Amino acid sequence: QVQLVQSGGGLVQAGGSLRLSCAASGRMLSINAMGWFRQAPGKQREMVASYIGGASTKYADSVKGRSTASRDNAKNTEYLQMNNLKPEDTAVYYCMETIDQRAYWGQGTQVTVSS
Repeated sequence: QVQLVQSGGGLVQAGGSLRLSCAASGRMLSINAMGWFRQAPGKQREMVASYIGGASTKYADSVKGRSTASRDNAKNTEYLQMNNLKPEDTAVYYCMETIDQRAYWGQGTQVTVSS
């Protein structure tokens, strides 16, 4: 069974940087899509970055130019590098991968940006 385990996150001051990691384990034949999402208190979950096989990575306008999503296939690990963080980036962040046509989610990790 595929599992996604997240690490990283925490408390950072505005203007700082964080890197979130998402390690996939289990039997994987093909990765069809991957992405990062976040959910702030009282708000719906929103896409931060998404990649569908063969296409370029898309970013939410709110993080464009400040965030970079990537994947190290040798390590089966997905990353989200976030720079120049703002208080409005405070949320629980989730990684997602579609593997063998099935969607899997990480457990979520809290990112808190203080002003």
